[in-house]
Amino acid sequence: MPNFAYKGRNAGGQLVEGVLEGASAGAVADLLAGQGLMPVEIKETRKAVAAGAGQSDGINLFKPKVGHIDLLLFSRQLHTLLKAGVPIMRALAGLQESAVNPAMKQTIQDVRDSLEAGRELSVSLARHPKVFSPFYISMVRVGEATGLLEEIFLRLFEHLEFERFMREQVKSALRYPLFVVLAMAAAIVVINLFVIPAFAKVFQGFGADLPLMTKLLLGFSNFMIEWWPAMLAALVASILGFRSWVATPKGRYDWEAIALRIPIAGKILHKAALARFARSFALGARSGVPLMQALANSAQTVDNSYIAKRIEGMRDSVERGESVLRAAISAGFFTPVVLQMVAVGEESGALDDMMEEVGQMYQREVEYELKTLGAQIEPILIVTLGILVLILALGVFLPMWDLGKVAIKR
Repeated sequence: MPNFAYKGRNAGGQLVEGVLEGASAGAVADLLAGQGLMPVEIKETRKAVAAGAGQSDGINLFKPKVGHIDLLLFSRQLHTLLKAGVPIMRALAGLQESAVNPAMKQTIQDVRDSLEAGRELSVSLARHPKVFSPFYISMVRVGEATGLLEEIFLRLFEHLEFERFMREQVKSALRYPLFVVLAMAAAIVVINLFVIPAFAKVFQGFGADLPLMTKLLLGFSNFMIEWWPAMLAALVASILGFRSWVATPKGRYDWEAIALRIPIAGKILHKAALARFARSFALGARSGVPLMQALANSAQTVDNSYIAKRIEGMRDSVERGESVLRAAISAGFFTPVVLQMVAVGEESGALDDMMEEVGQMYQREVEYELKTLGAQIEPILIVTLGILVLILALGVFLPMWDLGKVAIKR
């Protein structure tokens, strides 16, 4: 998500400046309000988010980072301790003692120091934006306001577990197709650099006109042999250029909009985003989060800046007085099934239940799509491999076939 430079005033009227990550300026404004700051100016920037207090700003490539599993365990264990009646300071001290990751130990220590200084838990967590997302902090803030902090941490654990499951499913589904594509690319390089040049020496001894397919193969092989350093440099430059482009807010927005239109993968990304949105919206609504804030929080969880922008547009529409259904229709990325569930939920006053059903439905669909992803990609890979083999066979064996016919006639 893009970064936003902000200026705000605290309760004492002092001007505070910094950089936060968010789906939009409105989402950053909500986060600042939760930290007790009155926003004065918020604008998009390319500056990096500042490290949280207690975190080193020095560059260290081997410095451990707080991983998803660390946050997962932190949420689950904190829920268990708070439910058992353990005070928050004792609970954090126990989690710090049992933490294996040094980065997590340091983060919990800083949160404890911040709490001892009189800050709220949500504000203390917000000092570590690279560890705790705006959605996480917003949910903790709701738990503090409602007195249901232990229940909020349980729901956050379930949400993080769902996110982890989705990532693992995607990695598992893409492992086989990626291996096949890399093997095909390696085979093309080996054939053009080593195999075809050996056949070229044989063809030169024929002293006859070669077929078009053979000429194309020999030409491409000679091109790769002569220009492989330039081709390698162009490939590396393309990868670096793409990563630099995606690192910009506009580049990431454009790429994630394009990704939704990619065959096979696009529909999975779309359904996964709908599942994340529906589950996070239902979680916020059930926890007592106001509708505006629930939409802003949900935009932080879809993992797609293009869809996040659409959800922010929904939030603005609802803020102007439109119904959730009309705002969802205007957003233009919800399926008819989701719109029907929203209509029923809004009319019956059970929008959170309907969105939970939508989240579970699309979660099951994403699971099915990911399980069958290999079967969907396999025909494409087989056809591509067949075309490559056909081109190679025609290019190599046609000259031999022609030579054989000439020898028979003689």
